[in-house]
Amino acid sequence: MTAKHIVYHIPVCPFSQRLEILLALRGQQGAVEFRVVDITKPRDPELLAKTRGTTALPVLETSDGRILKESLVILRYLDEELEGPMLRRSAPVEHATESMLIAKEGPFTMAGYLFVMNQDRDRRSEFNEKLLSLYRDINSFLVEQNSEGPWLFDDFGLAEAVFAPMFKRFWFLDYYEEFQLPDEEEYDRVRVWRDACMTHPATDQVTEEEIVKLYYDYALGAGNGALVDGRSVSSFAFTPHWKDRPWPPRDKYAGTTSDKALGLVA
Repeated sequence: MTAKHIVYHIPVCPFSQRLEILLALRGQQGAVEFRVVDITKPRDPELLAKTRGTTALPVLETSDGRILKESLVILRYLDEELEGPMLRRSAPVEHATESMLIAKEGPFTMAGYLFVMNQDRDRRSEFNEKLLSLYRDINSFLVEQNSEGPWLFDDFGLAEAVFAPMFKRFWFLDYYEEFQLPDEEEYDRVRVWRDACMTHPATDQVTEEEIVKLYYDYALGAGNGALVDGRSVSSFAFTPHWKDRPWPPRDKYAGTTSDKALGLVA
């Protein structure tokens, strides 16, 4: 079967996982051909020509050669274009409600990534509180809309597809920053939602071990395949496979360990 669409992506990317979740929920995995991009190397000139020089991923190329960027744009496009019932809510007011929740994802994601990339041990509490404040805000929203839970509405939907990959990426905060939601009422509802999203079978494309190992360089302040000072191989390298590498040290503030200790070179 010839794929109708092509998605250029990084396999572990949360923004790409959103698309994989949608396809899994819709039973339409064959509608998209995923082509892997190695972010530790310069972009292919052919791909850069398609994207008009931009490097952000994922990028979708439609069957007639049109290029779509931004994961939420691609997610909504596929949801509307694929055969079968859409993931988004059909009632206008419900779709507006899920869109309000989705609008909270950007600051939430930014707070988590800034936290893991922070290199100043003395600022840990600052980043921790910022992320917790956003969790409290989402908790309040969910209580207002559906206090019983676990979902925003009656099932895993568009908002869940948007947030689930971020919840899973924040495994790197659990590992490198010992981040945990406090056992307090103002986090109870969002904890239920987060846990339901993370355990849904449509979101099992990644594992905690994979995230922790591949995102080690993010924990050292080097994102998107950039090299950490004193190292010659990115933790995002395809080989050796992450399953064949040891778990990285948890104390990111002690500086990087060697490529060899990380299992990146023989």
